Amino acid sequence: MKFNYSDFFERRADVCGGEMVIKGTRVTLRTLLASLAEGASLDEILMDFPTVSREAMRAVIAFAARSAEEDLPMSPTPVMA
Repeated sequence: MKFNYSDFFERRADVCGGEMVIKGTRVTLRTLLASLAEGASLDEILMDFPTVSREAMRAVIAFAARSAEEDLPMSPTPVMA
C-alpha cells in the first residue's frame, strides 16, 4: 500500500521544535519508532498514544521502511553458480 505521507505527518516550527509529528498531534515519528524498536506492540502504542490512529501507525512503519530502503547501501544479490 502506498501512503501519501502528508495525509499523516506534518512539520511545523511551533510544534515540537519542527520535528515530524503525526498530523494534529504532538506525537513525533521518532517517539513512535523508538517505541517499536523497544518492543512495544502496535496495540500497546495505540493505547499509549490515543491520538494516533492505526492507519497513521501503518504510515509510520511504511515511512521507516521506505527511508531504510533509500538510505542503506545494499550490495547486489549474489548469483548462485
